[in-house]
Amino acid sequence: MLAEGWRVVGVSRSPSRLEHPSYEHHVCDVVAAKYAARLATVLAPLAALDVCVYCAGIGEFLDIHTLATDRRVFEVNLIGAVTTAMVVIPAMVRAGHGHFIGLSSQADSLTDPHAPSYSASKAALTRYLEGLAPACRPRGIHVTNIRFGFVDTKMAKSPIKPFMVTAERAAHRIRRCIDKRPLRDTFPKRMALLLWCYRLGQRARRWLGLSH
Repeated sequence: MLAEGWRVVGVSRSPSRLEHPSYEHHVCDVVAAKYAARLATVLAPLAALDVCVYCAGIGEFLDIHTLATDRRVFEVNLIGAVTTAMVVIPAMVRAGHGHFIGLSSQADSLTDPHAPSYSASKAALTRYLEGLAPACRPRGIHVTNIRFGFVDTKMAKSPIKPFMVTAERAAHRIRRCIDKRPLRDTFPKRMALLLWCYRLGQRARRWLGLSH
């Protein structure tokens, strides 16, 4: 996007190694108490915001003895996205245009006993984004829900990672969505088919009275 002439502002928990005259970076955690105020301050100098991509996310395996990480998973994956939308979308409404993109996951279709907070938080994010979209569209604002499978980042913790795509390929997919502005983009499709077969198998086991 920088190569195309965009002005880009990044926000993350850690500093960025990216250096470019049209790029500025701010260090802030999406679960911090002052995140909304900080984000509003960061965006205030901009005349208008064309696109916001919310791609913060974490996933942890369940620790049944403490459930210690489950709350934070929801705070990052869902509440952080809602807080970002709360700051960004009203500004887009005032401007009469904009595009809000959230990175959900194909795990939103699963009931996962190994990481229930991840799949549940992504399911909630999917429902929120796809409910928000028709409310925003009459105001000239588009909302896109991107549902990736496994992407080659530190988030991919499963010992089995079918059809995993590179971070670069995922980034190009996001860039495509900025142009196309779909309500939902599921990628890769082969992963979606695999999950459909998996869910069908789970239902068949329940119908037959077999153990989970």
